[in-house]
Amino acid sequence: MRCVIARFPFDLTKEGVQEMTKGVKPEPVTGEYVVIGRRHYPAKQLGQVITRQDRRDFTAGEVLRAMTRLGFTCRTVGAAEPAPTGSPLQRASALLGSPVS
Repeated sequence: MRCVIARFPFDLTKEGVQEMTKGVKPEPVTGEYVVIGRRHYPAKQLGQVITRQDRRDFTAGEVLRAMTRLGFTCRTVGAAEPAPTGSPLQRASALLGSPVS
């Protein structure tokens, strides 16, 4: 699939990206990341591996769009739902609603 990253076209395949990341140790994830197999690669690191360009030349959004189109799971750290508060009994009661008297 043809993808444009940093104004340069790249012909990428899912298998090709998986092959490029073999032997590449993921850096700690702090923002957006791409799940490849069981590993979580920061978008900027993955973009650098794929394009062989400096990380300042492209945005994480460009990499995430390309990887999403190829079928990879892309996520953002901290984008999950906030942790529920209260006891499990209080949360269950809130979900079920209060009894009608």
